[in-house]
Parts: sequence; structure tokens; C-alpha cells
Amino acid sequence: MVKSVLISSVFFLIAHVFVWFQLNGQFIWKGWKDNLLLVSLIGIPASILFIWATRWGVSAFDGLFWPPRFLGFALGIIVYGLLVSYFFNQGFNTKTLVTLILAFIILIIQIFWK
Repeated sequence: MVKSVLISSVFFLIAHVFVWFQLNGQFIWKGWKDNLLLVSLIGIPASILFIWATRWGVSAFDGLFWPPRFLGFALGIIVYGLLVSYFFNQGFNTKTLVTLILAFIILIIQIFWK
């Protein structure tokens, strides 16, 4: 189970990073804003990673679909928070920190609560 959860998590993390840049790269690099179709192609590897992440996650949680969904959601919130903070210098206020802590709690519940 641990190996499958880790593999699923890595795929989710990479996919969320791809999607974050696909959606927010337009605010970082002018070329991304002007090349919508080219930037849209990032969705192909991101989709494949999400499919693999879900496959490994469902396997890790004995065929259950909710745990990998929450795993992907929580990791997406964490990735989003870290990248927005880094690239846009939008620090962590109390509300954002509480949200990230809740995302982390969701991860812990889904992984360790039997």
C-alpha cells in the first residue's frame, strides 16, 4: 500500500504542477498568453499523469475511489499554495495557512484512517 500511495502521490504532484503552469504561466511569461493552443498541449501529459495517479491510488486503497480523489485534491491545494507563493509573492495569510493545514489533515485521514 505505501508504495502505491507514494507512486500515486508523485503522479498527482507532477500533474498538478503541469496544470498550475498551464493555467498560470500566462501571468509569468508573455509567450504563454499568446500561444493558447501550444500551452493547451500541456494538458495531454497532465491527463496521463492524473489517470496513472488515479489507477495507483485506487489500487493502493483496495478499490476505493474516494481516498485517491481526496489525495489528489489535497496535493493540488498544497502545490497551488506553494507555487502562488513562490511565483507571485502572495504569502500565506492565516486563512491560507488554515486551508493548507486542512489539506494536510485530509491527506493524513485518507492515508492512515482504516
